[in-house]
Amino acid sequence: MIVHSKNVALMCKVFLSSLGPVAMRWFDGLGAGFIDSFKELTRAFGSRYITCSRVPQPLKSLLSLSMREGETLKTYSDKYWEMYNEIDGDFNDVAISTFKVSLLAEHGLRKSLTRKPVTSVRQLMDRIDKYKRVEKDQQQRKGKAKVIP
Repeated sequence: MIVHSKNVALMCKVFLSSLGPVAMRWFDGLGAGFIDSFKELTRAFGSRYITCSRVPQPLKSLLSLSMREGETLKTYSDKYWEMYNEIDGDFNDVAISTFKVSLLAEHGLRKSLTRKPVTSVRQLMDRIDKYKRVEKDQQQRKGKAKVIP
């Protein structure tokens, strides 16, 4: 990579081709515009995978997660995807179904996923992002409503 250090696009492609399945899931989960340079990419990767000694978690770790009353979707989904990234193996179908059933029964996202199921982790993450934005907007509106002039 040192030979091509001036060609950032090529460095990014070479870097991606070196990732295994767990690291690739991490990379795929990065939001658009999250990384602006190869330097930022290597810094984010380094902070996520500080050592290569991580022991993969068993699938039951993911299956045991559930959203708690009063927990925000952002908090829960962050915790869920963190655990998902710790599991070694291809459990995309399991991830999709367990995320849905682990949401509170009255949560709008759970109802949406029941009415219109997703078929990939990427679709699930996109739907989660949509509902996180709605949740954030609702929280901001509540915060503004409490301001007394």
